[in-house]
Amino acid sequence: MGATAVIPSKANRRRQRTYDLTLYKLRNRIERCFNRLKQFRRFATRYCKYVACFAATVALACSWLHLQQFVDTP
Repeated sequence: MGATAVIPSKANRRRQRTYDLTLYKLRNRIERCFNRLKQFRRFATRYCKYVACFAATVALACSWLHLQQFVDTP
């Protein structure tokens, strides 16, 4: 399918694989985003049966996460 490994090899591996550090950083950012989105129960359990409803849930959760960085609450 044309996929390439973006995960670095373990330190004890005999032949180290090459990987793109920029792609690895972007992949890590996406994974952290999904982990934050899974804190929303409706997203994690996928209560919405329709694609449009689920897409709206994803949009609301993303906007909530984005707006949280502008609020000054401890």
